Amino acid sequence: MTALTIPTDNSAPLTEQAFRSLRHDVLSGVFVPGGKLKLDELQRHYGFSSSPLREALSRLAQEGIVRADERRGFRVAALSLEDLRDITHMRLMLDVEALRGSIGSGDDAWEAGIVSAFHRLEKVESRLTDAPQVLDEEWSAVHRAFHLSLLAACPSERQRRWSASLFDQAERYRRFSARHRQAARRKSSEHRRIMDATLKRDIETSCALLSEHILSTQRNAENALSRAMV
Repeated sequence: MTALTIPTDNSAPLTEQAFRSLRHDVLSGVFVPGGKLKLDELQRHYGFSSSPLREALSRLAQEGIVRADERRGFRVAALSLEDLRDITHMRLMLDVEALRGSIGSGDDAWEAGIVSAFHRLEKVESRLTDAPQVLDEEWSAVHRAFHLSLLAACPSERQRRWSASLFDQAERYRRFSARHRQAARRKSSEHRRIMDATLKRDIETSCALLSEHILSTQRNAENALSRAMV
């Protein structure tokens, strides 16, 4: 078990620090899907006591990325076609409508945020090779920032928060798909088309492009899961 390096806020409560560290490592695939999360091992690994770790695990169970069992403790949620399709279904319901609301409410600062986020994403992608590869931390961070910038002007705080959570839950499938990818997938052109339609305030086109983008993630992950099951 090798944790990935993430920025830490040592001023945050221990429970919050434990939650952020565990959540990051579960979403990043540090822990094997379906694998048991043993408290004694987590204590040695992260240096937290059992109390903040238990609370962190309970919060992750509420998000659905960890499963709780009274007799067997906690396990990382398994990857499955059913879960993937449910995440996609919810993203299509929430993200597309959040983008619609964002376009209707966004101002110049919101537009500038999208352009800036896309520029950072494009710079990172320009350094990647054309070969299939595992997603790295830098790409994942700027990719997330771009998608959330599109929804940043949505008037509903809950909708933005739920969309961010679903995006993160889909990260496990994006990484699994990348590890089993047989051909490169260059997303820059997809992101640019979404950005351009959004900045033009073309609601129908931007929403259609985002829907297809989300569905393409599902299709790629489904193919990877299917190959892994053979």
